[in-house]
Amino acid sequence: MSLRFTVSKSDSGGDRCASDIQGEVNQLFEGDDPEPKTATNATTATSAPANEDAAGPDVVVVLKGDNNPKESSPFINSSDAAEKSQYDGKHMALFEEEMDTSPMVSSLLSSLANYSNLPQGSKEHEEAENNDADTSTRKKPSVKAPSLGTLMGVYLPCIQNIFGVILFLRMTWLVGIGGVIGTFIIVFMCCSTTMLTAISMSAIATNGVVPAGGSYYMISRSLGPEFGGAVGICFYLGTTFAGAMYILGAIELLLIYIAPKAAIFPLEGLEGAEAEAALLNNMRVYGTLLLTSMATVVFVGVKYVNKLALLFLACVILSILAVYAGVIKTGIEAPDFPVCMLGNRTLVWKNFNVCAKTIESGNGTVTTQLWTLFCDSPFLNATCDKYFEQNNVTRAQGIPGITSGILKDNLFGTYYEKGDLIAKKDPSMSVEGIDEPLTNSNRYVLADITSFFTLLVGIYFPSVTGIMAGSNRSGDLRDAQKSIPIGTIAAITTTSIVYMSSVFMFGACIDGVVLRDKFGEGVQGNLVIGTLAWPSPWVIVIGSFFSTCGAGLQSLTGAPRLMQAIAKDGIVPALRIFGHGKANGEPTWSLLLTACICEIGIIIASLDLVAPILSMFFLMCYMFVNLACALQTLLRTPNWRPRFKFYHWALSFLGMSLCLTLMFLCSWYYAIVAMVIAGSIYKYIEFAGAEKEWGDGIRGLSLSAARFALMRLDEEPPHTKNWRPQLLVLVNTDAEQNVEQPRLLSLTNQLKAGKGLTIVGTALEGTYLKNSEQSQRAEKALRKLMETEKVKGFCQVTVSSNLRDATSHLVQASGLGGLKHNAVLVSWPRNWKQADEHQTWRNFIELVRETTSAHLALLVPKNISAFPSNGERFTEGHIDVWWIVHDGGMLMLLPFLLRQHKVWRKCKMRIFTVAQMDDNSIQMKKDLTTFLYHLRIDAMVEVVEMQDSDISAYTYEKTLVMEQRSQILKQINLTKTEREREIQSITDSSRGSIRRKNPAAVTTQLSVTEDPPGGSKEEKPEEESKSSSSPFQVQLIHDNTTPASPATPAAPLTPATAAAQSPGEQVQMTWTEKCDGETPKKAPGAATPEGIKDIFNMKPEWENLNQSNVRRMHTALRLNEVIIKKSSEAKLVLLNMPGAPKNRMGDENYMEFLEVLTEGLNRVLLVRGGGREVITIYS
Repeated sequence: MSLRFTVSKSDSGGDRCASDIQGEVNQLFEGDDPEPKTATNATTATSAPANEDAAGPDVVVVLKGDNNPKESSPFINSSDAAEKSQYDGKHMALFEEEMDTSPMVSSLLSSLANYSNLPQGSKEHEEAENNDADTSTRKKPSVKAPSLGTLMGVYLPCIQNIFGVILFLRMTWLVGIGGVIGTFIIVFMCCSTTMLTAISMSAIATNGVVPAGGSYYMISRSLGPEFGGAVGICFYLGTTFAGAMYILGAIELLLIYIAPKAAIFPLEGLEGAEAEAALLNNMRVYGTLLLTSMATVVFVGVKYVNKLALLFLACVILSILAVYAGVIKTGIEAPDFPVCMLGNRTLVWKNFNVCAKTIESGNGTVTTQLWTLFCDSPFLNATCDKYFEQNNVTRAQGIPGITSGILKDNLFGTYYEKGDLIAKKDPSMSVEGIDEPLTNSNRYVLADITSFFTLLVGIYFPSVTGIMAGSNRSGDLRDAQKSIPIGTIAAITTTSIVYMSSVFMFGACIDGVVLRDKFGEGVQGNLVIGTLAWPSPWVIVIGSFFSTCGAGLQSLTGAPRLMQAIAKDGIVPALRIFGHGKANGEPTWSLLLTACICEIGIIIASLDLVAPILSMFFLMCYMFVNLACALQTLLRTPNWRPRFKFYHWALSFLGMSLCLTLMFLCSWYYAIVAMVIAGSIYKYIEFAGAEKEWGDGIRGLSLSAARFALMRLDEEPPHTKNWRPQLLVLVNTDAEQNVEQPRLLSLTNQLKAGKGLTIVGTALEGTYLKNSEQSQRAEKALRKLMETEKVKGFCQVTVSSNLRDATSHLVQASGLGGLKHNAVLVSWPRNWKQADEHQTWRNFIELVRETTSAHLALLVPKNISAFPSNGERFTEGHIDVWWIVHDGGMLMLLPFLLRQHKVWRKCKMRIFTVAQMDDNSIQMKKDLTTFLYHLRIDAMVEVVEMQDSDISAYTYEKTLVMEQRSQILKQINLTKTEREREIQSITDSSRGSIRRKNPAAVTTQLSVTEDPPGGSKEEKPEEESKSSSSPFQVQLIHDNTTPASPATPAAPLTPATAAAQSPGEQVQMTWTEKCDGETPKKAPGAATPEGIKDIFNMKPEWENLNQSNVRRMHTALRLNEVIIKKSSEAKLVLLNMPGAPKNRMGDENYMEFLEVLTEGLNRVLLVRGGGREVITIYS
């Protein structure tokens, strides 16, 4: 990178040439101070002429950079010119070449000191900077520095969120039902859970800077995007249902205690289920109206909610203080809150004003309103309820006081079935007949739900939630690492003391029947906790109403922001729309979603049914906070350095265990539903979500687990039952680093189906320093293709001085420990017969030798371009296995694995084996059928008998052509003179006999090279040219469309005959000898008697052939003839791959043998075992 500047000469500068100015500029930017006299020369460097009127010509000066882009990060030095000069004159010339990437410590410390949290959301500053790099040129809005301390930022918000509707509406009922001891156990368990969670949360919150986002940020960055997203959504649902619970609590206070006559569905005259249904309908209607109004307030502006927060907090504190004042007052003077009892049953104090059957008046005994409720007339001789007649009406003190000793009566719990009478435990107070039916049930206080211990846990737990209120405000805290631990733990300590003391206070001050009266029906419809308050019950009623409204507003404010943070992180694609909002960032769409989910809780309408739902979601969130802390502590990751030191992994595990226990104590079926929801979200994020690398603990856990598993794997090789192909797939790349054989990965997917290890490797030629960019491009191309073909595994690119060594390095060094490949998949080398491809087949043969030496299996698909893609389906057909030699069972296992994939599922398996003349083919077939039965493999079996036969003339002809071609290939790299000398010596040996028998051109046919369909290469025969330096010509014609049948030896062709054929039909090498101007004559066809006679006249030449090559060629031709006959229509043919020759002089012959063996087959998979058994009949 170069910058061009124009330097204008000023009037006072004197005469200076351009080279002087360029030299001074270079000297300046190299870090050395210019000479003093240079400083007096007034030169200005600007991007345009500084002064249009300046005298003299302008000089263009070039400033050279290092072409390294600047990183857009707050912790890397800025690109401002002022900061570039920080190395000047500071004796830092030693580091000047690194100034673009490595900032000076002074600028780094300045960036850290000036760091401020993001105002909203949990998007990290690194991602924000990288994604919004183009916004750097725009003016950034000024962000107000966080200013909240521990008290206002953490402690008081936690107090407000923890104290809530349960304390005011259900706490007394919990003490009455569960007893003082049982309720204290519940409170202690729940408070211990939140305290342990707060300790874990404090450790996480103080382990570095926590931007806004609170608990979701901490969990997601500690446990990864999958866990973070799942638990974040659960926490969001918990916060949303908490809003519904607060709204229902506010409506309950309104309709039962403040304005009962405001009910749309009147309760007067209704009993039992009808009265309950009317109450729930009133809750639904008023709850929906209140939810709508609250959502509107939040939509209009959160600032109004924040301004009202202090007022609501004051109501909470004032209400609690009123309760404590009332308890103290009961020790001095008990308040007058009588309860009317009929026998030991509690009467609903409604529609009567005197707790007596009759009263004395001046004219005698007069019946009361209570009498008329149980009798058919107000007269003394009226017919009355039998229980009413047999029992006395007494007036009991509802609040005896703290010194009354009532505590011992309330120590143990009393659980009721739905519809049971709320009565005193003293049976002597009641006289009733055995099995008398209950009459006038609506006159008594009844249990509205069936109560049990675990139900009480579920109802109470929401009263201890809210401990995250401080961490959710981390973006507004002056010192979050100091304020969050202190404020949260202090708030939990305060609230725990209040809750535990209130259990004893309520049990010591209030009668048991009043405690068990959920709606205060026995105390003239008063709120039970309000009867204890001083100076008036209305302090509690009004205070609790406003506090529940405030808590509902806080939930409707916090939940949408949490959803917006999750949506902006982009880990759940389906939720991205909820990351948008108004211009000022308010989450409009998230608010709408929150209101809809909150309406579900409103429709449920029962506070006692909604509370366990949100308990599940909060408990799950707290459980994963503890898990995150324990995980980070045990893994001992280098970045785990929390400033809060009072934590231990055992405490975190205890907190996690308590959370899990409480989940199933509250409601086992709600717990299962919550886990299913979280698990579904986890799997959805895992498969469809964006991959994030946040340095989370799960990655560390995966690393530790992988290391442990690798150490176990390395102890001993896997058992045969556990063997599966762990593939190293070797692919080639073109000049642009694109994969040349993508169908190799399709075959890999079909063979592996996502199981086991897959390593896709490629080799590049050169040095790594010069080819690092190509290596990265190749790796990226491999990853992209693997993703397209749905191949799960790893990719590896090796760069070496030559491709042979690079491939060898891949085979030797791929994998780690026991997780190494045991099979190599490589494509058959295309066009190996071409002169410029000689190194390709040499590398291939060396690869065969290396895999054999390393005891690795080798899979070589031939005609790979004809193999099916993952989207294709075979509706019928066969997979034929030609089992010629035993290879450990690879040929049996591979088709079984292929048929697990949908591409090959409909194909049937056939196994062919070859019997010699002295073999019992019938017994072989029977044994093979039994063997396959024990292997549990379904396949048709056929034994092919190979009859002994003499080696045909065609075999000798093929061998002769092969050896002559081998001699020609050896001369490719020789000089012209050496090549002519060598070719002359080859032809001289056979010239005599050939000239005697047939002076015509001798043309021999070679086998077909492999090209992808439709991509055949064509070379038209060259014109015959007269050459004095060579008495013959060599002519090549390439194609593979119509291979000759190996069963019918092809007749030798003259050049004229070859030219008459369609281009590219044959691959031929024509040797034409011209004798004294004679025109070449057409050779007689080999199929004619003359041709056969002439061929056998060439016997002396055949005797010079290598007999080993003749035998191998004979075997290849015979096997190919049988395979073509039996498997020409098969969808895939698998057969044993012969080993490479030990004598390297015959490498090119080895390729010819394999070519002949597989000639005429569409899809072939050559298989070579790794030297061990891979399949077993045992279980």
